[in-house]
Amino acid sequence: MGLARPAAARRPNACVTISHVSVSPTIDPARQQQAKEYARLRRRLFFVELGVDGVVTLAWLVFGWAAALKAGLLGLTTNEWLLVPAFAVVFFLSFQIFDLPLAYYSEFVLPHRFDQSTQTLGGWVKDQLLSTALLGIIGLPVLEVLYWLLRVTGPAWWLWAAAGYVVFVVLISGLAPIVIMPLFNKYVPLGDEYADLVARLKRLAERSGTPVSGVYRFDMSQRTKAANAALTGIGATRRIILGDTLLAEFSPDEVESVIAHELGHQVHRDIPVGIAVSSVITLIGLAIVAWVLGAGARALGFSGPADVGALPLLALTFGLFGLLTLPLNNAYSRWRERRADAYALDSTRNPAAFGGAMTRLANQNLSETDPELWVVFLLYSHPPIGQRLAMAANWKAPSASKE
Repeated sequence: MGLARPAAARRPNACVTISHVSVSPTIDPARQQQAKEYARLRRRLFFVELGVDGVVTLAWLVFGWAAALKAGLLGLTTNEWLLVPAFAVVFFLSFQIFDLPLAYYSEFVLPHRFDQSTQTLGGWVKDQLLSTALLGIIGLPVLEVLYWLLRVTGPAWWLWAAAGYVVFVVLISGLAPIVIMPLFNKYVPLGDEYADLVARLKRLAERSGTPVSGVYRFDMSQRTKAANAALTGIGATRRIILGDTLLAEFSPDEVESVIAHELGHQVHRDIPVGIAVSSVITLIGLAIVAWVLGAGARALGFSGPADVGALPLLALTFGLFGLLTLPLNNAYSRWRERRADAYALDSTRNPAAFGGAMTRLANQNLSETDPELWVVFLLYSHPPIGQRLAMAANWKAPSASKE
């Protein structure tokens, strides 16, 4: 149940079991003051990083770095299957070098400053290396296929790439819970001490028509004090996952509300519909990229769209498209999340528990309850917690005729 900008929590490594949590929480004004400052700093860093990445990408084109790198690589090999990954690795590492100080400050220093993170420096470095390796393992084959399409399909490459995107997203959705996510966290089935909670969540899933393979806890506390939970995977890989930080702080009723929200996405078919919507947006983006590459590659001295030296132009165009469509994507996501909230309230009929869960998330994750409207419009994929609390406060049970 991700929040738009999760932040810091109340206390480290809580060891209280879930059955001990019973006090109804209230929004902590002092933590809200911290949340506003934390969010403000993170927004600044976000925009600074965007600016740095944009300048670096332009530099590859304006200063001739792309042409020079391609010429240097051609002195070693003319094989396109080797040129593409070699160029991509150097191009990507340039961003890693320029972004490293910002990443260190925003992902390690700042969360520790606001008492958000529990991660060691060694753990952070390990995550950076693992993420980079994973990006190479997944990203380089995708890039190879993309440039193969550029070479063999000509002007129609973007249509084939859009079709490949759909296949890729479906595969990742199914494999992520069992292959990718365990690289970063340990997932363990809940033990006998949580038997009642497991049975309760499985019944909730069955009532929604969403079978799950199990209920797991994962070790969020090794990195953060924030709480979270999710429903991951598709088909046989679908499972409920609960952060150990959530299990330690939330009551069973509150956990049920969180998972009911996640099940709301399944009931409303948000995953397949979301894939369809993102595929259409990607198709539009690829069409724009194809036009820009066709017009711009030769103007910049490259042989054409399939020239790997034009990769910075492709990245810049897609990046700008993603930035411009971000508010639209977030507006769609917020609508989807509001429907899932409504389902959680209607299915559990427990607005107090839903409000308690939202309040604990605000306090524990150091999340703003009422951010500025422009911030919500640009950056929030979920409704602000203040709006979600208002929905719980104003909820009324569905009439019998609507049931």
